[in-house]
Amino acid sequence: MITQRPKGTQDWFGSNMYKRTRIEELARKLCRTYNIKEIITPVFEHTVLFQRGVGETTDVVQKEMYTFLDKGDRSITLKPEGTAGAVRAYLENNLYAQSQPTKLFYVTPAFRYEQPQSGRLRQHHQFGVEFIGSKSPLAEVELITLITAFIDKIGLRNAKLHINSIGCNNCRKSYNKALLEYLKLHEDGLCPTCKERMEKNPLRVLDCKVPACKEIVKDAPRTIEYLDEECKSHFEELQDLLQELNIPFEVDTGIVRGLDYYTKTVFEFVNEEGFTLCGGGRYDNLVHEIDEKQDLPAVGFGMGIERIIYFLDRENVKPEPEPDVELYVGILGGEAKAAAYKIVNQLRNGGVIVETDYMDRSVKAQMKYANKIGAGNTIIIGADELDGNTALIKNMENGEQKEISLDKITDYFMK
Repeated sequence: MITQRPKGTQDWFGSNMYKRTRIEELARKLCRTYNIKEIITPVFEHTVLFQRGVGETTDVVQKEMYTFLDKGDRSITLKPEGTAGAVRAYLENNLYAQSQPTKLFYVTPAFRYEQPQSGRLRQHHQFGVEFIGSKSPLAEVELITLITAFIDKIGLRNAKLHINSIGCNNCRKSYNKALLEYLKLHEDGLCPTCKERMEKNPLRVLDCKVPACKEIVKDAPRTIEYLDEECKSHFEELQDLLQELNIPFEVDTGIVRGLDYYTKTVFEFVNEEGFTLCGGGRYDNLVHEIDEKQDLPAVGFGMGIERIIYFLDRENVKPEPEPDVELYVGILGGEAKAAAYKIVNQLRNGGVIVETDYMDRSVKAQMKYANKIGAGNTIIIGADELDGNTALIKNMENGEQKEISLDKITDYFMK
């Protein structure tokens, strides 16, 4: 081999591929019941989209983006998350001119240059939803109920909803002032990055992963203490709605999320070990940040598929079994190949899972292979079977055999 896959990436095949496919199928099926339409955006965007949308002081922009100059000397970035691209597509394609709200979902690759760890890769995949056009807390509730249903359907246990409010631009001014005053008292203990951030965007210090910074911010002022009347009312209504729907939650004032576009509600689903399964919140300023002519509220979430698979494995949750091969069509002699494959093709067109011989094996070797792949039934087609237009179907579980006309095989399995 001349090379191996790059660090932090994964080849998808076998049981892991099946798990991922099942998760994506469940996501798409659930979104259909919520009338949420799928969107696919480019894997790369102009870098300015993430600098303005995600925020220049975030870890994502400062440390984790894959950014390069293309042959036209334009700065291009592989998408680190799905929201900014989805909102850009919403604006560029004038989706705001349609009846609102607009509800979009995606299953997309995302790229972040970070140290690979369990459930986190440099190329990973996100399932996300963006709900644009509504300022009602019912929009958050819709996403929270969808996530709750999704987590239940895939079989994860003990996931709990944590919510917080980080306010809007109006109440953020007084909060940032109080937070900055607190951080200056502890500036000597902050990491170099946070010393720089505290002046530009003190809220980002709360999201720092450096242990010394995490210890300092434990006693920092909380956003929830500085909410104006509108933000406070929004957060109270959200809690009332969740209680009415019997969705348990915990107000967690430590949640701020790692991206600058969040306003008001932020939330995470956390398992009993304290690991975040997915996160999201309201981003009422992002649409305006990307296009100053538009000003629409929005809310969304993102969920890492690799991270979900990791915790499913940790909890020993098995997906539904992969469908078995229903019939193995064995071929005896070269003259039977075309006729046998014609039957295989007819069955597959009818939705039956069929396998056959491509290796010119002996009949004995073909039967061994059929047993190895777990075929439910086998049939051998050779010159005699073609002449008599009949063959024996063998049930591989109980050994029973049944004679059947070759032109009736498709009908037999379709029933």
